[in-house]
Amino acid sequence: MNKDLADFSIKYLKEKGVDYAEARLESKESNSFMMKDGNLEASSFDQGAGLGIRFLINNNLGFLAANKLDKVSIKAGLDKALRLTKRSARIGDKIELSSEPISKKSYKVKQKKDVRDIGPDEKIKILTDLDKATTAQHKYFSLSDHLSKKYYINSEGSRISSEIPRINFFYLMTLIEGDQSIQRMNQYGSTTGYESIKNWKLENNIQNEMIALKKNMLEGIKAPTEKIDVICAPEVTGIATHESCGHPYEADRMLGRESAQAGESFVTADMIGHKIGFEGVSVVDDPTLLGTYGFYLYDDEGVKARKKVLMKDGIINEFLHNRDTAAQMGYKSNGSSRANNFSMEPIVRMSNTFITPGKQKEEELIKDVKKGIYLKSFMEWNIDDKRYQQKYVGSEAYLIEKGELTKPVKSPKLEITTPAFWSSIDGVGSNLKLFAATCGKGEPMQGIPVTTGGPSIRLRGIKLR
Repeated sequence: MNKDLADFSIKYLKEKGVDYAEARLESKESNSFMMKDGNLEASSFDQGAGLGIRFLINNNLGFLAANKLDKVSIKAGLDKALRLTKRSARIGDKIELSSEPISKKSYKVKQKKDVRDIGPDEKIKILTDLDKATTAQHKYFSLSDHLSKKYYINSEGSRISSEIPRINFFYLMTLIEGDQSIQRMNQYGSTTGYESIKNWKLENNIQNEMIALKKNMLEGIKAPTEKIDVICAPEVTGIATHESCGHPYEADRMLGRESAQAGESFVTADMIGHKIGFEGVSVVDDPTLLGTYGFYLYDDEGVKARKKVLMKDGIINEFLHNRDTAAQMGYKSNGSSRANNFSMEPIVRMSNTFITPGKQKEEELIKDVKKGIYLKSFMEWNIDDKRYQQKYVGSEAYLIEKGELTKPVKSPKLEITTPAFWSSIDGVGSNLKLFAATCGKGEPMQGIPVTTGGPSIRLRGIKLR
């Protein structure tokens, strides 16, 4: 990485009279393998580097993405970006950035099995062994890894270097029996080396899922139509938390920045302190958790990452901010600005978002239910543009009768408003579990590594579809 080019871009922009400038120099090595029904369908080996540069001039924001990394090309690109930014000043939004501390840091994620030391044959063997060990008519597996090195600098004096590896495994399985079929897709991911593959216990977990889903498909009954209690296991808790707490608390969505792309939010800036849920529920977004898929210590605006408490004891407590939204709302940034590569603008994003664990065991939550449904996993979900009306369809699910799991239930549908979801909770388990995911947002779309999850939660008096 030629850090001198990032330093040069900041120096050049300051000479041109900009109010603020920042540069993100990033190099990435990535490998990917895809297998379908036992056949290796595709593989890729990529290396790339580039420089993303933002600047403010007269409160107008300019941006340049450069993959020709020489001073002549960068200088020419910046001159053009400066001209375009000045010309668009009459129609562009005026931007202010929150004042933030200067950060100087270099950090690197340690790996026990370095992604660079694991060859293609070993990675293909992981997929081949999985294919042989799992029973399904159709199987799709994807295994990928990448190593990202970043150098961030801004005109205020911040200098941050990082080296972060990530590995990602995704699968889609289809079971067919007569005229019935059922699918299951899931994702594993971590900010580690390949040591995580063994810890994930993929063969055992996937095969157990296939056995449970086959039983659900063949023996599942319809969900009760009357009002009952619902236990959401950590996977379902996680997607609901991500969609109905994480996204609506993104400040750029609240301010209308995302309205033409990913939607808006029913939450407004004056709802800090508003009670929305059960007093035993708190939701955090914490990028500093080592090993998690959404891990980082500094965001892509050079702000130090920290745990954000989005909901505290059922009360809206904090929103996700970058330096722009923080300035608009009168706050400091809380380190929530991310881009998925150098060519993309950093925007407000989640990291690792989950309900914090309570004190009850999952068995205790179930034992206190006379009649209900246990949602262990989901097969689909959707939510409206304002993150208010939401729906989750169970994949593996069971009937609860007198505190015991009995019959499998086929495709129970939880349709509920966001306030009703959070206020219906009356119990939070201690069994915290986290799940890797890829969150899409922005235009053009940016897929960002995140983590969802939480403990099991109990909702009272719910009418399923």
